[in-house]
Amino acid sequence: MSKTYFLKSHEYARVEGNIAYIGISKFAAEQLGNVVYVDMPEVDDKVEAGEEFGAIESVKAASDLFSPVSGVVVEVNEDLVDNPRLINEDPETNWIIKVEMSDPAQLDDLLSPEAYAEVCAAEKH
Repeated sequence: MSKTYFLKSHEYARVEGNIAYIGISKFAAEQLGNVVYVDMPEVDDKVEAGEEFGAIESVKAASDLFSPVSGVVVEVNEDLVDNPRLINEDPETNWIIKVEMSDPAQLDDLLSPEAYAEVCAAEKH
């Protein structure tokens, strides 16, 4: 069973075992508008919790992407290279990178879906 955690910067980590599927939240995708490009790391690259791992560009803005967890990239979502708008269609299914976590205890520092919903509600006002 998977569990999803969030950063205040709107990235999510959907965790299954020791693997985190990392992407941007539905709220972030709606704020960005049409995504035109996703800059992703390479497989075997290391990512650090709270550190930048790539960027996402839309017709409205460009934003850095931050990793919710530390670990090694085991897969990148190649579908986004040719069709970055998949993120707009379903950001929760269309993750950006898959990371093998080096320290699952970092999940304790992330927001629950309920706490993240409160962050989004506050930003809408």
